[in-house]
Amino acid sequence: MRDPRLPNMPGTSMLKDAALTALVAAALGIFIVGFRTVDVGSRTGLAFDYHFADLGVAIVVIFLGRLGLSLAAMGLRWPAIALGVAMIAAGASPMKLPSGFLHWFVALGGVLLVIRAVWPWADQAIHAAARTPTGRVVDKIGTEWVGRGLGWVLLGLAVVMPFTPFADQKTMDLGVLILTYVMLGWGLNIVVGLAGLLDLGYVAFYAVGAYAYALLSTQHGLGFWAVLPLAGMFAATFGILLGFPVLRLRGDYLAIVTLGFGEIIRLVIINWYDFTNGPAGIGSIPGPTLFGAVFAETAPAGGQTVSEMLGIPFHGIHRLIFLYYIILLLALVTNIFTQRMRRLPVGRAWEALREDETACKALGINPTNTKLTAFAVGAMFAGFAGSFFAAKQRFISPESFTFIESAIILSIVVLGGMGSQIGVVLAAVLLIGLPEWFRELGNYRMLAFGLAMVLIMVYRPRGLIGHREPSIRLHPVASGGSG
Repeated sequence: MRDPRLPNMPGTSMLKDAALTALVAAALGIFIVGFRTVDVGSRTGLAFDYHFADLGVAIVVIFLGRLGLSLAAMGLRWPAIALGVAMIAAGASPMKLPSGFLHWFVALGGVLLVIRAVWPWADQAIHAAARTPTGRVVDKIGTEWVGRGLGWVLLGLAVVMPFTPFADQKTMDLGVLILTYVMLGWGLNIVVGLAGLLDLGYVAFYAVGAYAYALLSTQHGLGFWAVLPLAGMFAATFGILLGFPVLRLRGDYLAIVTLGFGEIIRLVIINWYDFTNGPAGIGSIPGPTLFGAVFAETAPAGGQTVSEMLGIPFHGIHRLIFLYYIILLLALVTNIFTQRMRRLPVGRAWEALREDETACKALGINPTNTKLTAFAVGAMFAGFAGSFFAAKQRFISPESFTFIESAIILSIVVLGGMGSQIGVVLAAVLLIGLPEWFRELGNYRMLAFGLAMVLIMVYRPRGLIGHREPSIRLHPVASGGSG
């Protein structure tokens, strides 16, 4: 049956629509896929390496895919399925394509087209099954499992991950990176997801925490564990300073001011050379220690290495495992703190402010204090994460705290589901892990990243976990009967 929301589209219109889509893809992809610069030697310098054949195959796949989507939208599912199967067969065949990755690209396009063509049938069957008594029970159990069981499963996997056979240095480093963004996402979720304050300058607090640890450790000799709470306090102070100018702002105006605040912090770091070392950054930052022992092959003067303390051979992965459990612990503290705060009056005030600021005032809630606490608490966790980032990298510069970082963190919160803690974890794994896992594909990995975001926005517009239970109920529902 044809989708009634779509107008009639004759064959000529479908071809024009597919051709226009392919043309737009060609205009956008010519600079990403069509050619790139390569170093051909010290004398010649840079030269262009053209890949127009790859671009041509991609354009043809996009044209056929758009045509198939139009057929499926008009109810012509069998022609769309046949076109998708043909694309899968072409991708799986041993025919010569310009690039090995294009086989996967053609096959993936066919798979997505077949899924889109059969989706209405599957969707109707799922909804019909959900309306049965058994379906309602399964749906209730599934919702509770996503809300509770999935979190424990992810936590168990995170705890045992360093002891699995595939836990090499690359995997551990990626795990540390993902957990760092999980912690940042949970911190921003307080400001955006709970309080409803759109913050585009969250990376500024991340930078404050990182530079606080870098300066205090290199110039004053303070250790990681001593600076960690100080970094959170400094970042929370900056969060309050940001909160005061934006007390009367909402929506887009609030986003613009927070964006400007993030750029101000970055420019101050670049230009205050005597204090921050400017664009050159700060190096030789000491890492965290374990009971005073350092993770190094040789001990410093008067010190001891972890290998000597534990009596085990030195291995570079030991430091990554230690950093992994530190950021896992910090992330769990962030999650537990947020869950407890949501059940306190201040947490309910955040959610009331998000829903309706005018009604919030009418209820006697002070919006000034509510906004300031949201900014301060969210900034505090960004400061913790920044301090850990500086200790892990051992070198920081203003290039690590650009606007794109704020955009990525905000994307994690939005794609995960506003206010959803589990959703932030899933979105961080997807948005941070996906580009890293596909790094071998070069420029094509960003196509995978963009495709994942488009699919989430189309099929899950409220986020991966769009549904969540209220933070508190006035009348708890009885488990056994009506209540």
